[in-house]
Amino acid sequence: MRNHGIGSWTARRARKNPHRLAVVHQGSRYTYAQLHDRTTRLAHHLRSLGVRRGDRVAFLGPNHPAFLETMFAAGRLGAVFVPLNIRLADGELRHCLTDSGTSVLVHSPPFGAFAAGSGIGRLVAVDDTYERALAQADASPVDESVSLDDLAMIMYTSGTTGRAKGAALSHGNLTWNSINTLVDADFASDEVTLLSAPMFHTAALNMTCLPTFLKGGTLVLEESFSPSRTLDLVEEHGVTVMFGVPTMFQRIAAEERFAKADLSSVRMMMCGGAPVPRALIRTYEQRGLRFLQGYGMTEASPGVCLLDADNALAKAGSAGVPHFFNDVRITDPAGHDAERGRRGELLVEGPSVMSGYWGLPDATAAAFTDGWLRTGDVAVADEDGYVTIVDRVKDMIISGGENIYPAEVEKALHEHPAVTDCAVIGVPDEQWGEVGRAVVVLAPQARATTAEEILAFLGGRLARYKIPKSVVFADALPRSGAGKLLKPRIRATYGTPADLPSGAAS
Repeated sequence: MRNHGIGSWTARRARKNPHRLAVVHQGSRYTYAQLHDRTTRLAHHLRSLGVRRGDRVAFLGPNHPAFLETMFAAGRLGAVFVPLNIRLADGELRHCLTDSGTSVLVHSPPFGAFAAGSGIGRLVAVDDTYERALAQADASPVDESVSLDDLAMIMYTSGTTGRAKGAALSHGNLTWNSINTLVDADFASDEVTLLSAPMFHTAALNMTCLPTFLKGGTLVLEESFSPSRTLDLVEEHGVTVMFGVPTMFQRIAAEERFAKADLSSVRMMMCGGAPVPRALIRTYEQRGLRFLQGYGMTEASPGVCLLDADNALAKAGSAGVPHFFNDVRITDPAGHDAERGRRGELLVEGPSVMSGYWGLPDATAAAFTDGWLRTGDVAVADEDGYVTIVDRVKDMIISGGENIYPAEVEKALHEHPAVTDCAVIGVPDEQWGEVGRAVVVLAPQARATTAEEILAFLGGRLARYKIPKSVVFADALPRSGAGKLLKPRIRATYGTPADLPSGAAS
């Protein structure tokens, strides 16, 4: 076998454990042998459509076995997989297709109209014709030479500022990220991983799905998230691994039957996108469950740091320590290593870090310093080497010459029992240049909580200059599929001048 990339994984797993269950999706169940056969047939079908080494093959749709089959089939051919975010607007999706130079688009039926008008000449709809095409395709081995250095995937960043950029991830990047995850998270060969977070996001795909396949576990695929159905699936399939963002775990815990649900099979709860609030950690610890929290970015495939479950409370709010084969630095504005306990920009280096942005040499050059990827995040390391992400460099508020990091204020706000979600932004102020504003989502039973009560709660917890000057209440806050606050959108909605009365409702 000359293919050493992720496209070879189904063949390698099928020869070791052909009868082990690989994928469960609604009423469909595929063993590793069956998944390998389907992937091989799809590779031949894509080749019949003209796909050759280096060509880009995109997938547009929710979590589905066809997503995995397309990814592995593209890898088998030496082609490049482009997972598309179904939540993007049509114009944003067209940008990703045009920018990547996609030649074949595989899509689920609801996106048929978009696909037809996308300008992509070769379309594959995941419907009955898809199944017929697989049944009629060649099933003989595909032995394309693929190395770990070859490009495997173009994964587009969220594009919250400007147009989305495609992170060019090699087979080696994805493989090493999976190895890091296996080492640090202790995935086992009998894992049953529930995945309802979308696989077009890097954490769900690369931190959960691929490590499960590398170990030969079972993946239970859900097309959308439902807290009630999550509890059903855990009991039905004996789920051992769950992945999600904090808001997903909060919704599960809010279910009336959460306290009595059978969660005895769960061994690992992986959470990313934002730090897990202490209150939520305690809620799950009462059920005997602990979080593994991670920090990463698409450009690093994505794992950068991991906080182990043993320190989930002791180091709450921390991103943990670097993954086994990664290294990080925290640098001051001059580019020198910052002293322990001093804030600076976090840089990462390791075999999971991308080679650059697709087709953007200037952006690639700006993203690296002497081979180290600049994350754009402000971080600080404690005496034990645990890294805490203070905030995005661009989100920092400068008020009267003082630096205010919104994430620090948000962490304090989350300690208030009435606050279920929050964001802190800077708003213009004639005297101080800009000041902080808290945008707060209250728990349904705490709607009578006032802005004054929330601000008083922060007194003594934060320096006075860090306490927001106003509070705005909202029904919900916009977040990306990865769970990250969409600060540009929040600023656009709530960033009016600072003379807005404190406590004004949105």
